[in-house]
Amino acid sequence: MTTPDTLQARAEAKGVRLSARKARVVLEHVRGRSVPEARTVLAFTPRAAAVDIEKVLRSAVANAEVKFPGVNGDDLTVLVAYADEGPTLKRWKPRARGRVNRINKRTCHITLIVGTNPTLAARRRQRPAAPAETVAPTPTMPESESKPKAKRRTASKAGAKKKKEAVA
Repeated sequence: MTTPDTLQARAEAKGVRLSARKARVVLEHVRGRSVPEARTVLAFTPRAAAVDIEKVLRSAVANAEVKFPGVNGDDLTVLVAYADEGPTLKRWKPRARGRVNRINKRTCHITLIVGTNPTLAARRRQRPAAPAETVAPTPTMPESESKPKAKRRTASKAGAKKKKEAVA
């Protein structure tokens, strides 16, 4: 993952009061995106995990700007994003007849690594800008879908046929 051309900075949030499973759902949307795009996705994500992940993203970008002077945070990409399980707080809830149920309050460690991705930067440079007048061609239907489908006998036709047979 680490190459001499890649500049990387990381940030971690440990002991976040959120289950790792819920954090991973949001992290899937952020992984591999540019930082401005990731911030936009997190801003419009209704899940509670997005707030904590956005803080970690801001921290990772700030770490990159301090570690590598002259690097613009908007030019970075989220290279790695994952959530590991943290310690679980065990709490008890009284139940009927002197029993008790255990409640697990899970925590997680959120890790983000941002950096420059030379392969993505090269692809952006190679991609020519499309003129505004061009229209994308519409995909053609496969031959199997363009053939007319066989007619089915509907329930009303079947009922009418039975009535004719009953009358005759």
